[in-house]
Amino acid sequence: MRECDILVVGCGPAGLSAAQYASRAGYSVIATDALAPGGQMLYIDEIENYPGEEKTSGYALSEKMEKQAVSFGVDIAYSEVTSIEKDGKLFIAHTSDDDIKAKSVIWAAGARHRELGCNGEKEYQGKGVSYCATCDGPFFKGRDVVVVGGGDTALTDALYLSKLCSSVTLVHRRTEFRAQKVLQDRVRAKDNIKLELGKNVQSINGNGKNVESVTLTDGTEIKASAAFIFVGIIPNTEAIRDFAEMENGFIKTDSSMRTSIGGFFAAGDVRTTPFRQVVTAASDGAIAAHSADEWIQNL
Repeated sequence: MRECDILVVGCGPAGLSAAQYASRAGYSVIATDALAPGGQMLYIDEIENYPGEEKTSGYALSEKMEKQAVSFGVDIAYSEVTSIEKDGKLFIAHTSDDDIKAKSVIWAAGARHRELGCNGEKEYQGKGVSYCATCDGPFFKGRDVVVVGGGDTALTDALYLSKLCSSVTLVHRRTEFRAQKVLQDRVRAKDNIKLELGKNVQSINGNGKNVESVTLTDGTEIKASAAFIFVGIIPNTEAIRDFAEMENGFIKTDSSMRTSIGGFFAAGDVRTTPFRQVVTAASDGAIAAHSADEWIQNL
């Protein structure tokens, strides 16, 4: 069994930020990830709104974050945490490799976007298929785009995109939206938002490099340079569903990233939060590391 002061689960921006802050504070830190460090950043073709980075790729920013964390002494382990238990004042994480004993745990395993599963979706991810209007909307200023979804996020981001884009076609599989009425009213009042209700997306089409159109199940083809998909996200909390308090699958925390379990913290997309961005995830990680520091000092 390996041992450390702080175990960080997940090596996206929240996890890498937490790991480097904790290690820099003098703690021994193991950061685990089943895949490569970077999380969802790895799927972002261009990032231009991260402070200090005028324009970069998600992969390049991930490399920088990983290198910085390792330079402070973080031990990155490529393994999946399958469950966690409390052993007195300590935690034991069971992984796909060795078990890990730690004084504190920061869960920063992130979340994954729910996909439509239609033809062309995977092919054009990062080439016009996006799951974040704030991240990618500015790349499509003055162009026609499609938004898929019917909840608060879909309508909020359709309104955001309507300020940037020439036109927004909002596609929803039901005939009624699930979003708040105030958002529905604002969407219906926008001249450049067109509604396609009671329809599903059949395929996302392009030229191999960029999205060019979206075909609906009734045969309608919508010319578009991008398809923004907002049909929900799935938090990576399956391994701890019965461990910490949840809300719709997301870990409940306070502003200090504390959960219902003392010494167990959560950061980034995996927790209940109103805004999910690379910069907010990094901020969560730093706060979680600070809270873990305070916890350990009071053991």
